[in-house]
Amino acid sequence: MPRLTLSGRAILNVAGEDAEDFLQNLITTDLDTLDDGDLKPGALLNPQGKILFEFLVSRNGGGLRLDTLQTCADDLLKRLTVYKLRAKVQIAVDSESLVQVFWQNESGASETDSTVHDRRFPSALSVTRRYGGVSVVDEDETAWTALRIAHGVAEAPVDYALGDAFPHDINLDQIGGVSFRKGCFVGQEVVSRMQHRGTARRRILIVTGASVLPATGTAITAKEREIGTLGSVAGSSGLALVRIDRVKDAMDSGAPILAGDMPVHLAIPSEHRFTFPETKQEA
Repeated sequence: MPRLTLSGRAILNVAGEDAEDFLQNLITTDLDTLDDGDLKPGALLNPQGKILFEFLVSRNGGGLRLDTLQTCADDLLKRLTVYKLRAKVQIAVDSESLVQVFWQNESGASETDSTVHDRRFPSALSVTRRYGGVSVVDEDETAWTALRIAHGVAEAPVDYALGDAFPHDINLDQIGGVSFRKGCFVGQEVVSRMQHRGTARRRILIVTGASVLPATGTAITAKEREIGTLGSVAGSSGLALVRIDRVKDAMDSGAPILAGDMPVHLAIPSEHRFTFPETKQEA
């Protein structure tokens, strides 16, 4: 059973009788569909629909837990406090709690009240997080990165820059991280328009090379034009945020797609439902 203590994470605990309604009206995740023991991705957007903060949300007793980047925790607290007004909500940052991830856990015997199932991944993988407790003997972090890559699970800041991506760009709509049915949240109009018009042009795709990929941040190019950027890398596999219309154009024309100087193949994560756009000829 691989396991890893994640560095650079912090917890925001949101409690109080108005906690759920407060967050439901702000974040992209539909809390009405969040079961006990589940963890879902989410984001707080700006009014233009771009991601200011990303996190993983789960229930924590009578409140909610936001698992986020430690470097962003205080700013997220300040932003939520701006929206608080008279709501009966208490928000606190816990930057000391251990955040541990486990996967391929067949027995489930080690689960505790602080263990939640990460629904970004297929249920068969049994990817879980545990909060608190004692440190564990760690797996190589590359193994965790490789698992994320295999299932197209992007994370800031390595795969995209906060403030520069829409939820569709990072496939948040594919992994239960944004709801188009629950009603208003910050940035909802823009995100809903992208959904209904099918105008998402950037997506996270899986990158495969013949050998070890170049470093994170390397440009992805086709026809001597930059079409995206390489993010997480584990050996010959990685993630990239790319313009899928330009990827499709290169694929249709047989033009090589390069990460730096290396030819690569780009693919949609197998569990995701979006497709490459039609070409003008197909349309």
